[in-house]
Amino acid sequence: MATFGFIGTGNMGGALVRAVCKRVPSDQVFLANRTPEKAKLLAEELDCRVTDNDAIAQHADFIFLGVKPQYMADLLTDLRPVLEERSSRFILVSMAAALTVDDLRERGAAGFPIIRIMPNTPSAVGEGVIFYVCSDEVTKAEEKAFLDAMSGAGRLLPLSDHLMDAGSAVAGCGTAFADLFIEAVADGGVACGLSRPMALECAAQMLIGTGKLMLETGKHPGVLKDEVCSPGGATIQGIRTLEESGFRGAVMNAVIAAFEQSANMK
Repeated sequence: MATFGFIGTGNMGGALVRAVCKRVPSDQVFLANRTPEKAKLLAEELDCRVTDNDAIAQHADFIFLGVKPQYMADLLTDLRPVLEERSSRFILVSMAAALTVDDLRERGAAGFPIIRIMPNTPSAVGEGVIFYVCSDEVTKAEEKAFLDAMSGAGRLLPLSDHLMDAGSAVAGCGTAFADLFIEAVADGGVACGLSRPMALECAAQMLIGTGKLMLETGKHPGVLKDEVCSPGGATIQGIRTLEESGFRGAVMNAVIAAFEQSANMK
């Protein structure tokens, strides 16, 4: 059984730990964090093991690097001597925004097998989107082992390295946009008389159901929208109001702004 080490257990790292623990025995999952207490709390919740960066670099088969892009070079500089001494096979798994496989090599990962991923926080509950790309050093067997272990996270989608930032702007940053939408719809429900808990539950389930309906039927969202908009009905009036407010343009601009910001994060 492969072992999984997580260096960094913040929001995204923690989401992936929870996903891995659905498929991998918890005693094969090791956690380290700059603030040890955070790793300890997560380990207690999931029955994982707490350790440090060097121990993970020495022993884990899959080493998840959950640090911000600006800290990646320092982390890899610290880990490289330990990694170079290893005789056993290992894979570096980077979840750092904006850093391509070549960027990671330039920052200290040259010569090591790398899987670059761009996950999102719904991975913690098995409904995530994880884009991934493997460096040439990663074997097909290792790729399969990684995908099997991560299958509890949701949908794992191969994506070219140069499109990772675009994918993240949609599925990663988009989670916050969806949260804002859920909150706004719920606010509208409260304004119409629903209780806050009822409005939030309805809005969240509506979004879940709408996404599932599109994925399972294969229908274009425009078709599904038209199916709800009866002639002279309430929904088309709501759509008209959204269009007058520039809803679609605002959402597109948000995705583009997030994508463009990624270039400034290296």
